[in-house]
Amino acid sequence: MAVQTVASSTDSVSLGPAAALSCRECGERFPLGPIFACQACFGPLEVAYDLPSGDPEGLRKRIEAGPGNLWRYAPLLPVPEDVAGKPNLNPGLTKLVQADNLARELGVSGGLHVKDDSGNPTHSFKDRVVAIAVEAARAFGFTTLSCSSTGNLAGAVGAAAARAGFRSCVFIPHDLEAGKVVMAAVYGGELVGIEGTYDDVNRFCSELIGDPAGEGWGFVNVNLRPYYGEGSKTLAYEIAEQLGWRIPDNIVIPIASGSQLTKIDKGLKELIELGLVEDKPYKIFGAQAEGCSPVSRAFKDGHDVVRPVKPDTIAKSLAIGNPADGPYVLDICRRTGGAVEDVTDEQVVDAIKLLARTEGIFAETAGGVTVGVLRKLVETGQLDPAGETVVLNTGDGLKTLDAVAPTAGPTATIRPSLDAFRAAGLAG
Repeated sequence: MAVQTVASSTDSVSLGPAAALSCRECGERFPLGPIFACQACFGPLEVAYDLPSGDPEGLRKRIEAGPGNLWRYAPLLPVPEDVAGKPNLNPGLTKLVQADNLARELGVSGGLHVKDDSGNPTHSFKDRVVAIAVEAARAFGFTTLSCSSTGNLAGAVGAAAARAGFRSCVFIPHDLEAGKVVMAAVYGGELVGIEGTYDDVNRFCSELIGDPAGEGWGFVNVNLRPYYGEGSKTLAYEIAEQLGWRIPDNIVIPIASGSQLTKIDKGLKELIELGLVEDKPYKIFGAQAEGCSPVSRAFKDGHDVVRPVKPDTIAKSLAIGNPADGPYVLDICRRTGGAVEDVTDEQVVDAIKLLARTEGIFAETAGGVTVGVLRKLVETGQLDPAGETVVLNTGDGLKTLDAVAPTAGPTATIRPSLDAFRAAGLAG
């Protein structure tokens, strides 16, 4: 595995409570640095911490008194203590919407909330993970921010790089939705379309990391992935805090690489270990589109190995045919008593429109997947509707207009007269 040389020494890196990198497979530990695979067994690395302990009430008060963004959780993240004062986009603390109308439609009686991350600076949850990766890039002396992306991440990296003063060069499949392409390009960095799927893009980026042409580049979801992934924990922190420091019974989470789901579980376990919430059972459910559902297939077949597929779905932000964290998703959903389910593209569109009609939230296709899967889980008895449930919407529907455009438009076109208005049956 190639390890990049960067401008500053990693020996003196200070990223708050982050103590080391630890292998998820064998437990081997490594100093903090821009590496992502274990040098002993090639397993994935994640951040290990020296977290504050012994005073949960004091920590809770410290968090509540913090900034109105994800930096309120800085004591639990791999970031420097002064992170809130650095130039960044300050994402997080998005709305947790009490979705009573949707709950009635779906037959959820125990309380339903939508965690709506479309309110982030570039209108997707990717701003969270990029914010953490930017701090690692600063610490390791990188000069260029990059990524492989299905769309949302490209925009988040472009915006964060512009704000923080980095050069950016991001890579996307050539056939993404136009809205996501425009949003990624507008920030002035390099945007490169790759002929092929996301998995082809990701392989190319892995090759570039080991080449001199990639010297000084921080790929947020490759060589900075251990830090990047920690940003998803803040979804767990926020949900618990916004519920009055408690954990819901059920959480429905979209699966692309699977990292978001695994890190939400990690965040929930940390909250319990720190005494910030009551230790109670919770169930995690993964959501995929049928046209890219390798984790769902493995779950239903009882397999531990996730077989790659070629994506074919309108939910392009989830179109990762070989999800890196797929096996860990299976472990978590089985351990918690949850499930992994999938829905058709038609069901995705129906769910987008249902959420918009009932709660005034216009979700992108990934949000349609989670709401559609929630409906299916309730109908099939896999999710107890009497339990308190949170479903994630990870992006804004304005980015995926093509998905709903064929079925959304004027209900009537009339002449500008009251007679025409009445004749169209619109009065009253």
